[in-house]
Amino acid sequence: MKKKKRDAINGHSCINITATALGGVVFKTSVLRRHFRRIRHHVFPLISAVSGCLLLFLAAFSVLAPSPVLHPHDHLSLLRHLTSVLKHTPNHLPAPIFSNDNGDVEVWPNWDETTKFRVTESGGSSGRDLWSTRESELFYSCSNAADNFATADAKTHSNRYLLIATSGGLNQQRTGITDAVVAAYILNATLVVPKLDQKSYWKDSSNFDEIFDVDWFISSLSKYVKIIKELPTKGGKPMSVHTTRVPRKCNEKCYQNRLVPVLNKKHAVQLTKFDYRLSNRLDSDLQKLRCRANYQALKFTDTISEMGKKLVERMRMKSKHFIALHLRFEPDMLAFSGCDYGGGEKERKELGKLRKRWKTLHASNPDKVRRHGRCPLTPEEVGLMLRALGFGSDIHLYVASGEVYGGEETMAPLKALFPNFHTKETLLSKKELAPFSSFSSRMAALDFIVCDESDVFITNNNGNMAKMLAGRRRYFGHKPTIRPNAKKLSPLFINRNNMTWEEFASRLRTSQIGFMGEPNEIKLGRGEFHENPAACICSASNTKAKEVPIPQNESPDILKIDKEDYTNKDSGYVTDEQVTEDEQDWSEADYTEIANRSLGKVLPSVRVSDPSLLLKSDQPELDEFFSD
Repeated sequence: MKKKKRDAINGHSCINITATALGGVVFKTSVLRRHFRRIRHHVFPLISAVSGCLLLFLAAFSVLAPSPVLHPHDHLSLLRHLTSVLKHTPNHLPAPIFSNDNGDVEVWPNWDETTKFRVTESGGSSGRDLWSTRESELFYSCSNAADNFATADAKTHSNRYLLIATSGGLNQQRTGITDAVVAAYILNATLVVPKLDQKSYWKDSSNFDEIFDVDWFISSLSKYVKIIKELPTKGGKPMSVHTTRVPRKCNEKCYQNRLVPVLNKKHAVQLTKFDYRLSNRLDSDLQKLRCRANYQALKFTDTISEMGKKLVERMRMKSKHFIALHLRFEPDMLAFSGCDYGGGEKERKELGKLRKRWKTLHASNPDKVRRHGRCPLTPEEVGLMLRALGFGSDIHLYVASGEVYGGEETMAPLKALFPNFHTKETLLSKKELAPFSSFSSRMAALDFIVCDESDVFITNNNGNMAKMLAGRRRYFGHKPTIRPNAKKLSPLFINRNNMTWEEFASRLRTSQIGFMGEPNEIKLGRGEFHENPAACICSASNTKAKEVPIPQNESPDILKIDKEDYTNKDSGYVTDEQVTEDEQDWSEADYTEIANRSLGKVLPSVRVSDPSLLLKSDQPELDEFFSD
C-alpha cells in the first residue's frame, strides 16, 4: 500500500512540473512574437526606402553615363575594354565571345543588345568537303628533267664558282637556296653550299648543315649541278672572291650578260642578299630544276625531321584531321603592314618605332592599307572565318606563331571559338624543345613540317612561309591551303554587326571562292613561282596526261600596259606583276615591262636581247623583309 501511495505522489509531481514547463514555453513564444512584430513594423520600411534610393541612383547613372566610343576597326581595343570590365566575372568565356544556353557562341562587338551576333558552335554545312580540294586527283607533280637537258659533266666550267649569301628568315633563305641551284646551272658554274643569314633580325647562328641535310642536297642534284661544301684553295691559299649583286627577278639572259664576264675574269663570285633574284618566267626545264631543288633536294636534318614527325603524330593522336594556322600576328608583321589594330596611341608608338627599321617604307595610311586588303586578320577574325567556312568548335587547331602582339588578350577570342588549341610548346616538353628553342630557324622548321603535313593549312599573310608551303602543297596533291581574301573580308568584318550570322557566313564563303587552294585558282603566269609551280604540275585524263603549260610567248592582250593588268582585284596581296603607284618600294618589281611602264613606254614583246639593260639595279631595297 505504501509503495502505491509513493508512486501516486510521484506521478502527480511529474504532471505539475510538465505543466509548469509548457506554460513557460507558451509565455516566451508569445513575447518573441510581439518582439518580431515591432521590428518588422520599424525596420522593413527603412530597408524599402534604401533600396528605392539605390535603384533611382543606378537609373540616373545609366542615363547620364556616356557610352563607350569605338572605332569600327578597333577590335583589339574593344577586346581590352570588355575584358577589363568582365575579368572578375566567374564562369565566362573571354570577351567578346560568350556561350549562351543554346550552345551558341555570341559575339557582342558593342553594348547594344540589338546588334547581338550569334556564332554557332558547329560549323554547319558549307556544301563542300572541308578536307580536300575539288578535282585534286586529276593533277600530279612532274619535275623530271627532259632527255635533252644537259648534265653537269657536259656543261660545268672547271674555273667558275658561284657563292651566295642568303637573306632573311628560314623560308626567305629557302627561296634563295632553290634559285641559286638554277643560277649555277645557267652560269655553267659549280655552286658552293650557300651561307645562311646569321645577322638579320632573327640572329640565328645555324649553318646550312644544321638545318638541311647537306649530303643529300649535294648528291640529289649532282647529275645536273655540281655542288661543293667549300671553295677550293689556289696554290695553298683561299681563292679571292668577287662580291656583287644582281637585280631582283633577273632572268636567264640577265645572269649571263651580267655575270659570265665577271666569272671568266674573277672565277669566284658571291651574290649577296640572294632572295627573289631569279625571274618567275624561265624555260620549263629550268623551272623543273627549281622544283627538284626545292621539293626533293632540300630536306631537314634528321634531328629536325624526327621532332617534326613527333609533333604531327601527337596531333594525329588527338584527331584524325587537324588544321594548321600560320597566324603571323607578331609586332614586326603589324609594323611592316602599317595597319591600325585599335591599340590607340600606345600601339602607334610601339609599331611606329619598329617600322622605322625599314628606311624605304613611306608613311602609312591605315584605312587605305586595309581597303586594299593588306592587313593581316586578327586572331578573332581568323576564328570567325574558319567557323563561317564550316569548321566547328571540335576541330583541333595547330598554331604556328611567334610572340603575338597583345599576348593572351589578343588570342582569347580565337581560343574561345576553337578550344582545342595547340602549339609546339604545348605538344612538346621543355626538355624536348630545348635543342631548338634558341634557334629561330630550327623552331620555324618544326612549324613548317606540321603545317606541311596538316589536312588544311591557313595562312594569314602572303609572306615567304605562306608562299613556300602553298607551292609545296600544290605540288604534292593540292592539299587545301586557305588564303584569306582580305580585300573582300575586311568590309565584311567591319559591318558584321548589321547582319545575321547566316548572312555573314554565306557572304564570307562567296568571298573565299578562288582562295581555297584548288587547282588552277591562280591564273597562269601570275604569282611567285614558289607559290604556284605550274611548270611542275601535270594534269591527267582518261586519254593522256597533259602538262599544265606556262605561257612563254605572251599574247598582245596580256602585254597591254594598263593598271587592271597588274592588279588582282580579289587577291589581297601584290605579286611582282601587280604593282601600284604607292607600293613600288614594297614589291620592288623590276620586270622589263614594269620598268618601262614607269617610263610611260609600251613594249611590243618581252623578248629583249639584253633585258638587264632595262632593269633598274639601283632601286632602293628593304634591309629585311619581315614576312617569313
